[in-house]
Amino acid sequence: MKKNLVFLIILFFSLVSIFSNGNSEISENMNNNQSEKVLHLAGGNVGTLNPFQHMRRGPGIFRTFLIYDTLLERDEDGLIPWLASAWDISEDGQTYTFYLQQEAKWHDGIDLTANDVQFSIEYYKKHPPVYDTLIVNGKFIIDDVKVINEKTVQIHTISASVSYLEHLGYLKIIPKHIWENVDNPKNYQGFDNCVGSGPFIVESYDSALGTYRLVANKDYWGLKQAVDVIEWIPVSDNILAFENGEIDLTTISPDLINRYDDNKEYTLSQVAALHSYRLMMNMEKRVELQDKNLRKAIAYAIDVQELIDKIDRGVAFKSSAGYIPNFSSYYNEDVVKYDYNKQKALELLDGKEYSFTLLTDNSSESMKMCELIKLKLEDVNIHVTIKAIDSVSRDDAIVKGDYELVLVFYGNMGGDPDYLRDIYTKKSNYLKGWSNNELEGILEQQSVEFDLEKRTALLDRAQYIISDEVPMYLMQGALWTFVYRPEVYDNWMCRYDHNYYEHNKLSYLIR
Repeated sequence: MKKNLVFLIILFFSLVSIFSNGNSEISENMNNNQSEKVLHLAGGNVGTLNPFQHMRRGPGIFRTFLIYDTLLERDEDGLIPWLASAWDISEDGQTYTFYLQQEAKWHDGIDLTANDVQFSIEYYKKHPPVYDTLIVNGKFIIDDVKVINEKTVQIHTISASVSYLEHLGYLKIIPKHIWENVDNPKNYQGFDNCVGSGPFIVESYDSALGTYRLVANKDYWGLKQAVDVIEWIPVSDNILAFENGEIDLTTISPDLINRYDDNKEYTLSQVAALHSYRLMMNMEKRVELQDKNLRKAIAYAIDVQELIDKIDRGVAFKSSAGYIPNFSSYYNEDVVKYDYNKQKALELLDGKEYSFTLLTDNSSESMKMCELIKLKLEDVNIHVTIKAIDSVSRDDAIVKGDYELVLVFYGNMGGDPDYLRDIYTKKSNYLKGWSNNELEGILEQQSVEFDLEKRTALLDRAQYIISDEVPMYLMQGALWTFVYRPEVYDNWMCRYDHNYYEHNKLSYLIR
């Protein structure tokens, strides 16, 4: 399936120019190919780049932000104005008024207005997008939205929450004039199904090859693009492709750091991933796992430092059993810590033996990690059968609860710690067969506590309960090492809630 929007968009802008200026100058979207600055990245199919048809995991989510704008954006420090140039919040914390950029337009030249924001919210309630920021703790957080004028919209939420501004701000706005006529957005294949207001336009997409070509929207209302074209192409070996100049950025394993470290042609940059390897336990499918002693025994039996040394070659950090990373200002250093302790595990098991199937993706790294985990668990009479499938099927199995134990490398650890409600409450559907009433109450309290000291105390208690109950075991987070050629492109940056260069919209814009 190929998307060829740019020709139609160029034609539209050319006609506008003819009728409005009385001449036939070619639209600025017609770039001189010889002067194009093209950025090449390793790709693969992540679905159609609209809010309803991209694949669930990272790359699909973040590429759509290049096509569709949000009310707010995120930089290294927090939320910044974007489609909304300013906003107000009522004293009761439930009414948000957003003032839209005056010059914002859709890729097809039509003005973006408050009607589009209102429509997006109402449409998402009926047709949830893949990445849904408006569902928090199982509830749709908006109960009313009003258009005040063409460039002002007012949103009322079901309750007050310290995190709602972030949820509202990261809502992808879609064009009413396109989607109001679409009854089934997951299957819509119209030529205009990737029209957004963002800095880049989908010129072509080939689902079979997994290739994408995005071109700069020369009439973009916001920051100018740092490149004219972004191309994602599938490669069989990222390192080889990088060294051959086929791609311009890659991550490298620890054993390759010395290969680039002393070469001035390259820049190495290392950042802590807001992700963690985690062992999830399905307590619905295997009720034995409802025994806290068994879960704690599993945690003590796994030697995380061994995983860091052998899998990550030392370039990783031990995750907190309380979930919030230890480099967060909200981290509680008094959480329960599960250093490797075979004897402690055996004491907690009290002579009992168990057998489980451990699901993983079929990457070599995950397979090696599972083998090491299996050996350690066997030492305490917990017998493990490893089942490896592709990562997409593994993710589907997690959603459906079709696993006993599963190893997954997953994020949702950046930004406001209200994300704990997305994971550790009954309505989240993330953990199967486990809940804790005290924790649920605390997480509700912290979500509406605007006093920082009081909220921090609540989050400290929440982290302790999570670490003591260990409903899933967080093991280690990666230290991602990026390598790139600064002479080719040197505009990469992280966000305060997501430390992956390629996924950050601001990495492609002149700041």
